[in-house]
Amino acid sequence: FDPRHYLGTHCYGLPKTGPHRLRFLLETVKDLRETLKKKGSTLVVRKGKPEDVVCDLITQLGSVTAVVFHEEVREIL
Repeated sequence: FDPRHYLGTHCYGLPKTGPHRLRFLLETVKDLRETLKKKGSTLVVRKGKPEDVVCDLITQLGSVTAVVFHEEVREIL
């Protein structure tokens, strides 16, 4: 969870993630973790800036050969 997603937007000062969306995200992550656990896997959940968290995870795991990511699309006004 990137803390920057819970701050105001650049244009209107409105939250990117309000309480209803946050609740939905938390419930979805919980459900995904439970589903993966039933299949013998797990889900790593972290709070922080992705550029820091991913780097720390790579260091902890030590055997990472590839990292794939998705960049947020920003609307140009």
